[in-house]
Amino acid sequence: MKTFTLDEAQSLLPVLESLLKRAIDGKRIAEEVESDLSGLAQRIHLAGGMRVNSTMVAKQRAEMEDHLKRVRESIAEIDSIGVQVKDLDSGLLDFPCRLDDQVVLLCWRLGEPSIEHWHTLEAGFKGRQPLDERFRRRNGPTGRPN
Repeated sequence: MKTFTLDEAQSLLPVLESLLKRAIDGKRIAEEVESDLSGLAQRIHLAGGMRVNSTMVAKQRAEMEDHLKRVRESIAEIDSIGVQVKDLDSGLLDFPCRLDDQVVLLCWRLGEPSIEHWHTLEAGFKGRQPLDERFRRRNGPTGRPN
């Protein structure tokens, strides 16, 4: 498992924010298209059938799949960096970090100006705590130069 110092994690935020926004936007658009298609299916069912523009429906399904593919690719790219997507809807990311002899998670949510929280692997988001001096050491939490 890749671990990050606070400085390393901070430096990745602009790229991660862009990828996260791309994934969130793709998910939102795919959900809108899916809702439109579900509404059409319900209208067809309630009407006992109706004439449908199958080309338009196929185009909408392809559009939805394209957006879902963009979501999967964005999440995969974040994952390949070594960062964990914890909640796409709220834009919650965790960065594994060594603190003394254990791995903890630096915690950041879309909209926050910087990484200011952490939690243990077991505690999760509910156990979020403000960063303390251990994370802010010049050489990072391992005591080794960055």
